[in-house]
Amino acid sequence: MQNEMMHRPVVKNEVIEFMRKQQKLLTGQLGQIEKQANQKGIPIIPHETVVFLQFLLGQLKPDNILEIGTAIGFSSSLMAQIMGEAGHVTTIDRFEMMIETAKKNYYELGLENQITLLEGQASEILPTLSGPYDFIFMDSAKSKYVEFLPDCLRLLKKGGVLMIDDVLQGGTVLDPSESIPRGKRAIHKKLNQLFEVVLNHPQLTSSIIPLGDGILLITKEVDKIELKKINN
Repeated sequence: MQNEMMHRPVVKNEVIEFMRKQQKLLTGQLGQIEKQANQKGIPIIPHETVVFLQFLLGQLKPDNILEIGTAIGFSSSLMAQIMGEAGHVTTIDRFEMMIETAKKNYYELGLENQITLLEGQASEILPTLSGPYDFIFMDSAKSKYVEFLPDCLRLLKKGGVLMIDDVLQGGTVLDPSESIPRGKRAIHKKLNQLFEVVLNHPQLTSSIIPLGDGILLITKEVDKIELKKINN
């Protein structure tokens, strides 16, 4: 299923076009996976986010990464390649079709030993993990982000980075809830709750970046984070 919000960019279309076509392309088999996914409308991170991840992880130099939302395994493969053989990615997904494709891609890319794919519901798997992780990438059900946040912050090392993808919903996250189609209101509500919890939290440093459908970067400043309780 395509992410319809990727066709409602939060910056000018010509800027999006420039970032997607003029920045360095991926080469080899991973580049082919990216190209084919985009041609078929398979949801993967857009190329501007690919380039940003390459830059960010090149600076952070993580050894241990957690991903929530494997999809076809593109972003986890990208992160594993950036880290090299010394690094490891643990990724979580529950959709059988996506899992099958991801495993196939890992095999073809020679990344089977660098990536561990945990099959099942993230809400059940996250509490069983102990971490710590240097970097966490969350790109799953948008309405679940705020639910997964406590475990993500528990698993993230002090000074580590949590990157949450697709947080702006084509800019509609700023619209009044009554203007949002009923089928999208849960996402709208939960994303706004996420912002309410993290943006002004005294123990977190956060930044919103208008790449793709919006990225939220979070760094925790202390070992244990106390989060504001929210009403469902």
